[in-house]
Amino acid sequence: MAAQKNHLQQVAQLNFAVICISTSGVWGRYITLEPEQIIFFRAFLALVFVYLLCRFNHLSLKLEKGKDTYTVLWCGLCFGIHWVSYFYALSLSSVAIGMLAIYTYPVITSFLEPVLLKTSFVKAHLVLGVLVITGIYFLVPDIDFSNSQFVAICLGVISAFFYAVRNIMIKPKVQYYNGSVLMMYQLLVISILMAPLLYFTNFSKLYTALPGIVFLALITTTLGHTLLLRSLKYFSATTASIMSSVQPVYGIVMGMLFLGEFPAWHTLIGGALILTAVGVENIRTFKGTAGRQ
Repeated sequence: MAAQKNHLQQVAQLNFAVICISTSGVWGRYITLEPEQIIFFRAFLALVFVYLLCRFNHLSLKLEKGKDTYTVLWCGLCFGIHWVSYFYALSLSSVAIGMLAIYTYPVITSFLEPVLLKTSFVKAHLVLGVLVITGIYFLVPDIDFSNSQFVAICLGVISAFFYAVRNIMIKPKVQYYNGSVLMMYQLLVISILMAPLLYFTNFSKLYTALPGIVFLALITTTLGHTLLLRSLKYFSATTASIMSSVQPVYGIVMGMLFLGEFPAWHTLIGGALILTAVGVENIRTFKGTAGRQ
């Protein structure tokens, strides 16, 4: 009984993290800065917030030398590429296109995780991944290969690939390090890599964009992504990715409310398929936990 209650708490925490992360689509479209500016200031401010959080909770910031350090640094690089390609996808399209394109990552994860972590394939994950992709097809049925939306989708898939690799690589480390500490070092890597690009950018719009960037750094990144990292301690990277596939639906709803981007009827069908995959995975993992009691 206690294990089931704990599982429900972990599911609730993961879904709350997804809601926080879902705000990235709206802010990515609303903030009028260049993507590299958004990413740098988001990463740098989040780095400060996460560092203060680690200090407040008296967490050790030490990483073991060697493999752990290199893994976390590589994860920071992959996470940075994920952000850059994602925000460029948003700048070239709508919230729906940008967010849904990266949600090929549950399928990518389901294929990569067994290979990289030497685990067995789970047939249910492949089926649910296909269901998610089918949902995305209905959400974005008309692809014109000569316009910016196609480029946005390509960037979204690239973003999805690096996001999947990062989640898989970081998962084994979550068992030994606090998620906030791991997030802090990844944000440090992104901040260092993005800083030189600021030399070529215009800062005239920074003041008006600052509130949105602070929200991205504090809620979307510090709270959302840190909670998502912690969830990897209790769920596989594939399970977490499929359960978080409801994120595009949240993002589209936010786009409707705050940006006036209303989806077509086929978007409702796609969203229903994605929600079905999420619901099935929640039920499947819950029954798995109950069956071990």
